[in-house]
Amino acid sequence: MSAPSITVPEAELQWKLPARGPVAMYCLIAAEAAIFTIFVVAYIFYIGKSATGPQPRDVLHVPIFLTICLLSSSLTIHFAVRLLKSGRVFSFALWWTLTILLGAIFLAGTFREWRHLILDEGLTIQTNLFGTTYYSLVGLHAFHVTVGLLALLTVIIFTFLGDMGRQHAERAEVLSMYWHFVDVVWVVVFTVVYIVGR
Repeated sequence: MSAPSITVPEAELQWKLPARGPVAMYCLIAAEAAIFTIFVVAYIFYIGKSATGPQPRDVLHVPIFLTICLLSSSLTIHFAVRLLKSGRVFSFALWWTLTILLGAIFLAGTFREWRHLILDEGLTIQTNLFGTTYYSLVGLHAFHVTVGLLALLTVIIFTFLGDMGRQHAERAEVLSMYWHFVDVVWVVVFTVVYIVGR
Protein backbone atom coordinates (compact mmCIF):
# COMPACT_ATOMS: atom_id res chain seq x y z
CA MET A 1 0.00 0.00 0.00
CA SER A 2 1.57 3.29 -1.11
CA ALA A 3 1.72 6.32 1.18
CA PRO A 4 -0.81 9.04 0.38
CA SER A 5 0.66 11.96 -1.52
CA ILE A 6 0.41 15.45 -0.06
CA THR A 7 -0.56 18.17 -2.46
CA VAL A 8 0.77 21.65 -1.67
CA PRO A 9 -0.83 24.58 -3.46
CA GLU A 10 1.52 26.09 -6.02
CA ALA A 11 1.11 29.55 -4.45
CA GLU A 12 2.72 28.27 -1.23
CA LEU A 13 5.72 26.88 -3.12
CA GLN A 14 6.64 30.20 -4.65
CA TRP A 15 9.46 31.97 -2.86
CA LYS A 16 8.98 35.68 -2.35
CA LEU A 17 11.81 38.16 -2.34
CA PRO A 18 12.15 40.02 0.96
CA ALA A 19 11.20 43.69 0.95
CA ARG A 20 13.99 45.86 -0.42
CA GLY A 21 13.75 48.55 2.27
CA PRO A 22 14.53 46.39 5.31
CA VAL A 23 17.22 44.45 3.44
CA ALA A 24 18.94 47.67 2.38
CA MET A 25 18.75 49.02 5.93
CA TYR A 26 20.19 45.79 7.38
CA CYS A 27 23.09 46.08 4.93
CA LEU A 28 23.66 49.72 5.85
CA ILE A 29 23.54 48.89 9.56
CA ALA A 30 26.04 46.05 9.08
CA ALA A 31 28.45 48.36 7.25
CA GLU A 32 28.06 51.13 9.82
CA ALA A 33 28.49 48.66 12.68
CA ALA A 34 31.82 47.60 11.18
CA ILE A 35 32.96 51.23 11.04
CA PHE A 36 31.91 51.87 14.64
CA THR A 37 33.70 48.70 15.73
CA ILE A 38 36.97 50.05 14.34
CA PHE A 39 36.55 53.35 16.18
CA VAL A 40 35.57 51.65 19.45
CA VAL A 41 38.55 49.29 19.29
CA ALA A 42 40.87 52.23 18.58
CA TYR A 43 39.47 54.14 21.56
CA ILE A 44 39.93 51.14 23.87
CA PHE A 45 43.44 50.50 22.54
CA TYR A 46 44.58 54.06 23.25
CA ILE A 47 43.00 54.42 26.71
CA GLY A 48 45.63 55.70 29.14
CA LYS A 49 48.31 56.12 26.47
CA SER A 50 48.16 59.91 26.24
CA ALA A 51 51.53 61.37 27.25
CA THR A 52 49.96 64.71 28.18
CA GLY A 53 46.70 65.80 29.82
CA PRO A 54 43.90 66.25 30.18
CA GLN A 55 42.82 62.67 30.84
CA PRO A 56 39.23 61.35 30.60
CA ARG A 57 38.71 61.23 34.39
CA ASP A 58 39.72 64.92 34.61
CA VAL A 59 37.25 66.38 32.12
CA LEU A 60 34.44 63.95 31.27
CA HIS A 61 31.10 64.04 33.05
CA VAL A 62 28.68 61.14 32.61
CA PRO A 63 25.78 62.37 30.41
CA ILE A 64 23.00 60.47 32.18
CA PHE A 65 20.18 62.87 31.20
CA LEU A 66 21.23 62.92 27.54
CA THR A 67 21.44 59.14 27.51
CA ILE A 68 17.92 58.86 28.94
CA CYS A 69 16.66 61.24 26.25
CA LEU A 70 18.24 59.29 23.40
CA LEU A 71 17.20 55.86 24.65
CA SER A 72 13.66 57.12 25.29
CA SER A 73 13.49 58.20 21.66
CA SER A 74 13.61 54.53 20.67
CA LEU A 75 10.35 54.03 22.52
CA THR A 76 8.70 57.09 21.02
CA ILE A 77 9.60 56.15 17.45
CA HIS A 78 8.35 52.61 18.08
CA PHE A 79 5.00 53.96 19.26
CA ALA A 80 4.88 56.35 16.31
CA VAL A 81 5.31 53.55 13.76
CA ARG A 82 2.65 51.42 15.46
CA LEU A 83 0.22 54.34 15.33
CA LEU A 84 0.91 54.93 11.65
CA LYS A 85 0.27 51.25 10.91
CA SER A 86 -3.17 51.63 12.47
CA GLY A 87 -3.86 54.77 10.41
CA ARG A 88 -3.71 57.24 13.32
CA VAL A 89 -1.67 59.88 11.52
CA PHE A 90 -2.17 62.72 14.02
CA SER A 91 -0.99 60.59 16.95
CA PHE A 92 1.88 59.34 14.80
CA ALA A 93 2.93 62.95 14.18
CA LEU A 94 2.94 63.71 17.92
CA TRP A 95 5.13 60.74 18.82
CA TRP A 96 7.39 61.28 15.80
CA THR A 97 7.85 64.93 16.79
CA LEU A 98 8.68 63.85 20.35
CA THR A 99 11.35 61.55 18.91
CA ILE A 100 12.85 64.49 17.02
CA LEU A 101 12.79 66.63 20.16
CA LEU A 102 14.54 63.98 22.25
CA GLY A 103 17.18 63.47 19.55
CA ALA A 104 17.71 67.23 19.26
CA ILE A 105 18.17 67.54 23.04
CA PHE A 106 20.79 64.81 22.91
CA LEU A 107 22.63 66.46 20.01
CA ALA A 108 22.52 69.90 21.64
CA GLY A 109 23.88 68.38 24.85
CA THR A 110 26.72 66.76 22.93
CA PHE A 111 27.70 70.07 21.34
CA ARG A 112 27.44 71.78 24.74
CA GLU A 113 29.83 69.18 26.17
CA TRP A 114 32.26 69.76 23.30
CA ARG A 115 32.10 73.51 23.83
CA HIS A 116 33.00 73.01 27.49
CA LEU A 117 35.83 70.61 26.67
CA ILE A 118 37.32 72.87 24.01
CA LEU A 119 36.93 76.29 25.65
CA ASP A 120 37.15 75.45 29.35
CA GLU A 121 39.32 72.32 29.43
CA GLY A 122 41.47 72.95 26.36
CA LEU A 123 40.75 69.50 24.91
CA THR A 124 40.70 69.48 21.12
CA ILE A 125 41.15 66.72 18.59
CA GLN A 126 44.87 67.64 18.41
CA THR A 127 45.58 67.89 22.15
CA ASN A 128 46.49 64.25 22.77
CA LEU A 129 45.48 60.68 21.88
CA PHE A 130 42.48 60.91 24.17
CA GLY A 131 41.24 64.02 22.39
CA THR A 132 41.73 62.43 18.97
CA THR A 133 39.95 59.19 19.79
CA TYR A 134 37.22 60.87 21.86
CA TYR A 135 36.15 63.37 19.21
CA SER A 136 36.46 60.75 16.46
CA LEU A 137 34.21 58.23 18.20
CA VAL A 138 31.68 60.58 19.78
CA GLY A 139 31.75 62.76 16.66
CA LEU A 140 31.00 59.78 14.43
CA HIS A 141 27.99 58.99 16.57
CA ALA A 142 26.85 62.62 16.61
CA PHE A 143 27.09 62.65 12.80
CA HIS A 144 24.78 59.63 12.61
CA VAL A 145 22.33 61.26 15.02
CA THR A 146 22.34 64.37 12.80
CA VAL A 147 21.64 62.30 9.68
CA GLY A 148 18.84 60.51 11.52
CA LEU A 149 17.31 63.77 12.69
CA LEU A 150 17.33 65.18 9.15
CA ALA A 151 15.53 62.07 7.92
CA LEU A 152 12.99 62.29 10.76
CA LEU A 153 12.42 65.97 9.99
CA THR A 154 11.78 65.13 6.34
CA VAL A 155 9.09 62.63 7.37
CA ILE A 156 7.38 65.08 9.72
CA ILE A 157 7.34 67.76 6.99
CA PHE A 158 5.58 65.34 4.64
CA THR A 159 3.21 64.49 7.48
CA PHE A 160 2.26 68.13 8.04
CA LEU A 161 1.76 68.50 4.27
CA GLY A 162 -0.75 65.65 4.41
CA ASP A 163 1.37 63.21 2.42
CA MET A 164 1.78 60.53 5.09
CA GLY A 165 -0.64 57.67 5.62
CA ARG A 166 -0.90 54.04 6.61
CA GLN A 167 0.59 53.03 3.26
CA HIS A 168 3.89 54.64 4.30
CA ALA A 169 4.19 52.71 7.58
CA GLU A 170 6.73 50.25 6.17
CA ARG A 171 9.05 53.07 5.09
CA ALA A 172 8.71 54.73 8.49
CA GLU A 173 9.57 51.41 10.12
CA VAL A 174 12.70 51.08 7.98
CA LEU A 175 13.79 54.54 9.14
CA SER A 176 13.05 53.57 12.73
CA MET A 177 15.49 50.65 12.31
CA TYR A 178 18.26 53.18 11.65
CA TRP A 179 17.26 55.20 14.71
CA HIS A 180 17.28 52.10 16.92
CA PHE A 181 20.75 51.33 15.59
CA VAL A 182 21.95 54.81 16.55
CA ASP A 183 20.60 54.27 20.07
CA VAL A 184 22.24 50.85 20.43
CA VAL A 185 25.55 52.29 19.26
CA TRP A 186 25.26 55.00 21.91
CA VAL A 187 24.98 52.32 24.61
CA VAL A 188 28.33 50.96 23.42
CA VAL A 189 29.92 54.41 23.11
CA PHE A 190 28.60 55.46 26.52
CA THR A 191 29.97 52.31 28.14
CA VAL A 192 33.40 52.57 26.50
CA VAL A 193 33.93 56.34 26.87
CA TYR A 194 32.22 57.24 30.13
CA ILE A 195 32.51 54.03 32.16
CA VAL A 196 35.40 51.85 30.95
CA GLY A 197 37.53 54.74 29.70
CA ARG A 198 37.40 56.72 32.95
